[in-house]
Amino acid sequence: MPVLLEASCHCKAVKYTLESNTPVPYMLCQCSICRKVGGYMGSVNIMGNTKTLKLIRGEDKIKKYNAVKSYDKDDKPKERYGSERAFCSECSSMLWCFDEQWADWIYPFASCIDKPDPLPPIPEGGTMRAIKRDSCPSHVPIPEGAKAYDDYGPGKGIEDWHKSTGAWVD
Repeated sequence: MPVLLEASCHCKAVKYTLESNTPVPYMLCQCSICRKVGGYMGSVNIMGNTKTLKLIRGEDKIKKYNAVKSYDKDDKPKERYGSERAFCSECSSMLWCFDEQWADWIYPFASCIDKPDPLPPIPEGGTMRAIKRDSCPSHVPIPEGAKAYDDYGPGKGIEDWHKSTGAWVD
């Protein structure tokens, strides 16, 4: 049964809802992109159903960013990733990440979810994942109790949850 998530940016200029079958903030991405746009520790994303995204207000305030994959010798973007990160142009709050490769899913940043409050906890036996540590400096800590992976870790992510137990495959 999907959970309705209500979300907004910090200045409340952008507000949206979407449904999620997996509303648990279980993965902390610590790649270079998530740390730069999301903060020191990285970004925590939740998986939502793309077709259920409804903008309540602020479409004109949303800007999108395709992260740079490589730079030339003058630090000019040479190649960009296909995924786009939506953010508020007023307060810079990260809203969601979307990639056409996985068009059914949209990944709202847990930091912008207002309701439900609190979000459901990680199911018993589950573990927070700290991913993409291969592009993360050693001074960035791994949260206590989290499993760390240089890449994305086993499975396809939260969509690999085992339906009967509510735990993901590790």
